[in-house]
Amino acid sequence: MASCLSQEKVWDKSRYANAERQYYEILSKGTTSAASNPTNILVSEIAKAREQIKISLEKMGGISDAGSCQIQSEILSRLAQVEEENSKLRSLVTSLNDMCLDSQKRIKALEASLCNKSSGSGAASKPATAAKESKKSDDDDGVDLFASDSEEESEEAARIREARLAAYAKKKEKNPALIAKSSLVLDIKPWDDETDLGQMEAEIRKIATDGLLWGASKLVPVAFGIKKLSISCVVEDEKVSIDWLTEEIEKHEDFVQSVDIAAFNKI
Repeated sequence: MASCLSQEKVWDKSRYANAERQYYEILSKGTTSAASNPTNILVSEIAKAREQIKISLEKMGGISDAGSCQIQSEILSRLAQVEEENSKLRSLVTSLNDMCLDSQKRIKALEASLCNKSSGSGAASKPATAAKESKKSDDDDGVDLFASDSEEESEEAARIREARLAAYAKKKEKNPALIAKSSLVLDIKPWDDETDLGQMEAEIRKIATDGLLWGASKLVPVAFGIKKLSISCVVEDEKVSIDWLTEEIEKHEDFVQSVDIAAFNKI
């Protein structure tokens, strides 16, 4: 029993403790090295990023320098173009100013010449006017030896004019003035379907006055066997009024319902 217990490894605790200590030391060293490696990787990555940023900034600087040079060249070319146009405009304005001055000088010269001509013509016209007036006065002072002949001619002209006026008046009396007339067609509707249209027409034709002449008539179907009377007439405009004629027809209330003007023509 004692020999069996002596062979147990539990009695080598110190060895186990040393082995555990060594194990944890190795683990701690591995952790430190593992922790140090990511730091180095990050540092290297940051350095690379800085290098790339520096390179990109240098490139952008070159591009900006090239762009600024191009813009400066464009500005210079535009300025040169503007200066050229400005010089052309100045020369044009100068030429226009010279033309205006020349035109003003010519206008002044023409005005002066016209004033001189008008003054000369006025001086020349005065003697001519005086000569005409003197000649007219001489003519007025003369004696009219043919006054009797002129009076006889005026009397003869008056007599001829009166004769012509009398002949015109006589001719006008022979030709009577035209009388204005109108031709009408009246549509007269009966009071009902039992109205005697023949008697209605007879009553209407009894309407008589100076300037009214009745014409032909006919019966025109309306609807459902009902007919209306269509009658024509001629009236003198100065003597017969259409409104008066319509009112006279509508007075026959036992026969007439309404009167419409179907046609109206001037003769």
